[in-house]
Amino acid sequence: MANHKSSIKRIRANAAKRLRNRYQAKTTRNAIKTLRNTTVKTEAVELLPRVISMLDRLAKKNVIHKNKASNNKSKLTKLVNALA
Repeated sequence: MANHKSSIKRIRANAAKRLRNRYQAKTTRNAIKTLRNTTVKTEAVELLPRVISMLDRLAKKNVIHKNKASNNKSKLTKLVNALA
């Protein structure tokens, strides 16, 4: 266990950030799954901007890599455009 006050505080802060990052990443994954399973185009078009926003936020905070976010956005957009 750490002895310095600052290192103890850092451990607490890292734990809080880890929980927040895990929550946001899981929420985004669930939103992506929902979007992929949507068969109605109007619902998908409505959901796409929210999912893209979530991905951008995660990439900006380095929770996921920016290329992974870009790849997901591209594939999801193609999927939504292909819906009839």
